[in-house]
Amino acid sequence: METRVEKKNLTVGVNEDIPFGQAFILGLQHVLAMDVYVPPFIIATAVGMSSPEAAGLIQSTFLGAGIASLIQVLFFLKLPVCQGPSFVPVGAIIGIYLGSKGMDTVLGASVIGALAVVLLGMTGVYKYIVRKFIPSIVSGTIIMIVGLTLLPSAFTGNIYVSSESLSINQNILLAIITAATLIIFSMLGEYFPNLGKIFRISSVIIALALGSVIASFMGGLDFSSVSEASFLSLPNIAFIDFGLKFDISAILTMLVIYMVLLAETTGTWYAVSAVTEEAVTDEQINKGVIGEGLGCLMAALVGTTPVTGYSTNAGIISITGVASKKVFVMASVWFIILSFLGKLSALIHAIPSAVIGGVFSVVCVIIMLSGFRVIKNQEFSERELYIIGVPLIVAIGLLFMPAEVKQSAPQFIQYLLDSPIALSAIVAVAMNKLIPETK
Repeated sequence: METRVEKKNLTVGVNEDIPFGQAFILGLQHVLAMDVYVPPFIIATAVGMSSPEAAGLIQSTFLGAGIASLIQVLFFLKLPVCQGPSFVPVGAIIGIYLGSKGMDTVLGASVIGALAVVLLGMTGVYKYIVRKFIPSIVSGTIIMIVGLTLLPSAFTGNIYVSSESLSINQNILLAIITAATLIIFSMLGEYFPNLGKIFRISSVIIALALGSVIASFMGGLDFSSVSEASFLSLPNIAFIDFGLKFDISAILTMLVIYMVLLAETTGTWYAVSAVTEEAVTDEQINKGVIGEGLGCLMAALVGTTPVTGYSTNAGIISITGVASKKVFVMASVWFIILSFLGKLSALIHAIPSAVIGGVFSVVCVIIMLSGFRVIKNQEFSERELYIIGVPLIVAIGLLFMPAEVKQSAPQFIQYLLDSPIALSAIVAVAMNKLIPETK
């Protein structure tokens, strides 16, 4: 009975169809909420790329995200998940780039790492790893950690910032208005199913639009980058704009990164599974790993960094109640369109960071509570409290760890310290195995 009630939270199920126009608009919601331009922007800034090079990398990232998402949604994982650039490899990519003076070595190492992930999925080993080491108490904890670790970035990176046009106080107000709008329109669908359905399923895009309009009255909406951008432009891709160079140290670095990436993306799969009430089967997990590898391979070939499933999608599904895979196919199409439309990409980039932060903060909390939903039926003895609690301590500790402490660690350890989700997931698995069950 409980499962049926929870499934009523979905307005449209995973395998249900919706009109094309509606799917196209809802797909745009996911694109707007995912903030996929941030990792390439960070990389481009850190390595000193020129403006055309940075624009090319961002467009390549859109193209890679679109192709990788189609691979997962249509052919492999077959869950409502969009792929986007992972934050996990950012530090390593910057190091490889600066050490080799170019993207060629980064892409070469990414190709080898992606092929290794495909082989791991084809062997069928990964499903046994998940089955043996990730029971519901561990998967629920990982989902909670995903939401918890993403939440601070909504504030520090998007809300508690100032710019030439907006003060911190104005950004806080913008975020509050945007988040409140999102919640109000989402709840309209809950209380008035017939009248409010359209408001619920489009609550994210309404919140982003209203937040942007209010920002414009505050003088915080700048369209200069849109007017300067070319309407049509090509992304930078391998074999045309880049070559592929293979360096042993870079390849070993990326292999480590990809293993961390798999731990991160598995948490996303479970988050989406919890929200949609669709169990992830062993076959899906293996196919998902293959799809992850092929998606990362395609991302490298179109000139961008490794991609991973975005937990943001789980939050948006929970808010809108729409889990149809058709929406995610349309989101993938949007990504591909954006990769060639310079002005449209610039328009999305023009949405004020505080507006994005208001939506993102609500999404992160929903992801975190989705993890709690997974473990709420567990009997909480002292053993379970530690299995859940210690990884949460590790995640929070890593979020606030001083930079000098991380930099003093060996390079391999630094990769883990830069990924609270992956390291906390490892701790959760270890705690579950090391603490014996009470009789």
